[in-house]
Amino acid sequence: MTTGTEQPTVRLGTTGPDVGVQGLGCMGMSEFYGPSDPEESRRTLDRALELGVTLFDTADAYGTGHNEELIGPFVRAHRDRVVLATKFGLVRRAEDPQYRGIDNSPAYLRTAVEASLRRLGVDTIDLYYAHRLDPAVPVAETVGAMAELVTRGKVRHLGLSEVTAAQLRTAYGVHPIAAVQSEWSIFSRDVEPDVVATAAELGVAMVPYSPLGRGFLTGRIASAGELAPDDFRRRMPRFADGNFAHNVDLLAPVRRIAAERDVTPAQVALAWVHQRAPVHGVAVVPIPGTRNRGRLEENLAAADLTLTDAELAELEPVAGRVAGHRNAGLAFSAVANQGGASTAGKA
Repeated sequence: MTTGTEQPTVRLGTTGPDVGVQGLGCMGMSEFYGPSDPEESRRTLDRALELGVTLFDTADAYGTGHNEELIGPFVRAHRDRVVLATKFGLVRRAEDPQYRGIDNSPAYLRTAVEASLRRLGVDTIDLYYAHRLDPAVPVAETVGAMAELVTRGKVRHLGLSEVTAAQLRTAYGVHPIAAVQSEWSIFSRDVEPDVVATAAELGVAMVPYSPLGRGFLTGRIASAGELAPDDFRRRMPRFADGNFAHNVDLLAPVRRIAAERDVTPAQVALAWVHQRAPVHGVAVVPIPGTRNRGRLEENLAAADLTLTDAELAELEPVAGRVAGHRNAGLAFSAVANQGGASTAGKA
């Protein structure tokens, strides 16, 4: 099945929407990765739609609401073609940009969804994720409140982000879950043994964010010192001085395969993510983020690249050798709940 442009489509979950096999993460258009150009971001959104991207991902936490406001006019102009995904639950404070809290309470959810609808200027959200789950709130209670939004017509489909296999199973028992969003790349594979296996069993799609390792796998960053002063990757463990040099060396097979195939390292990394689908028997729709049309076109071309068994075998051990945790200070339930996740704090 195709969109009529350049991307085939895949279904998110057994009852979810059909979307292009690669989506677009919009977070960086508002913050985290240094200065951005709003006009180029808008042109990138338009070009993505032209090339068959239909899943556009944002969250109320990105730019403390700014990202939803930024993409709202684009979504409204193409409402019948865009599958809009946004999230709630990760709490920010405008007066303290470093603050991160988690609130999954039904009362907060009802307030959050109305605020997102207002900023986006739409009546319904196609895919609504719980951005992070609060261990203090039962999963069934959170998903039950989310399901009420479906009944009320505020939301069409439900998703979860950074959850354990047990949380996913519990949630699915309350209401069908269309997609699980989690970091997944050549550098980050902790979700595979349990979460991905459970998603495959239940018929839930995986939506990998940061499939390029927050830019590391593009091979274009020679040192963390190249990043803008306000780029949050300066605080990421994998970009720390000692870890950075070690991790750059791990890119050698990615670079070699790219050179031999006359493609870019980013395309190799994204092709690897796309090929997780047949390996695990699950729908996989990565959402690499970009605010540049050239990078967008480069990323989308990766969906047509098929790595050989020998190339996949060469990349297989990389994740196990990466130095530094993938997160910076804020615990994520997919990897931290066994020891207790933090519900608030500084990231």
